[in-house]
Amino acid sequence: MGLLTNRVERNEINPGDHIYTYRAVFTYSHHGIFVGGSKVVHFRPNRNLDPSIGTSSDIYDPIFSRSTCSTFPDCGFRQPNSGVVLSCLDCFLRNGSLYCFEYGVTPSIFLAKVRGGTCTTAGSDPPETAIHRAMYLLQNGFGNYDIFQNNCEDFALYCKTGLMILDNLGIGRSGQASSMIGVPLAALISSSLKVLTPSSIGVATVTAGMYCVSRYATDIGVRTDVVKVPVEDLAMNLGWAGCHDEAAEENETCN
Repeated sequence: MGLLTNRVERNEINPGDHIYTYRAVFTYSHHGIFVGGSKVVHFRPNRNLDPSIGTSSDIYDPIFSRSTCSTFPDCGFRQPNSGVVLSCLDCFLRNGSLYCFEYGVTPSIFLAKVRGGTCTTAGSDPPETAIHRAMYLLQNGFGNYDIFQNNCEDFALYCKTGLMILDNLGIGRSGQASSMIGVPLAALISSSLKVLTPSSIGVATVTAGMYCVSRYATDIGVRTDVVKVPVEDLAMNLGWAGCHDEAAEENETCN
């Protein structure tokens, strides 16, 4: 992997790697954990799990069902009311290129990669630990999908690091979410400085600086509001257990 791109070939990834691919002409990226055997565990919004839903709900993730993949019979496996899905690598990529997320990068490398959602300064746990977390969450769920606080990148980051943010009201672990917030925030602040810095070069410099600072400050390797949570305790610590039980009871009642 180079400084400008994290693109890799299929024979270069290993079980336990955090991989991603871009959607909608590089508008956003979709993340997951490669568990070996050409299988990926990833996290999607629940509303995208029903094949009968129209394409308007595909804005974040593709729709898969077990019947759409003729290669792997278990492709599309998930538990009821859960957004964590097991897919084959082909369905996960959906003809897109393959990229590998980087862990333990230096601050200079982190800032050099202008686009969020490609790396973190946080170190990763052993591959077998990441696979264990991913497979455990496949059976038990990862809570409700939220584009800013609990998305596919947050899922993959947790599987690799075991880190969760104590404050549920702020931005999650996702570098993409931080970038989405950082760009308009930097533009807003820099626009107010136009009076003090009439030069367009000066405004652009301030904007770029604010964007980089906001990205770095929200990285899980830098934040102080993160804590290591065992995957077996995840549901209880985050209050998902009650919601999961209620959803299961509701599903049984409907049946």
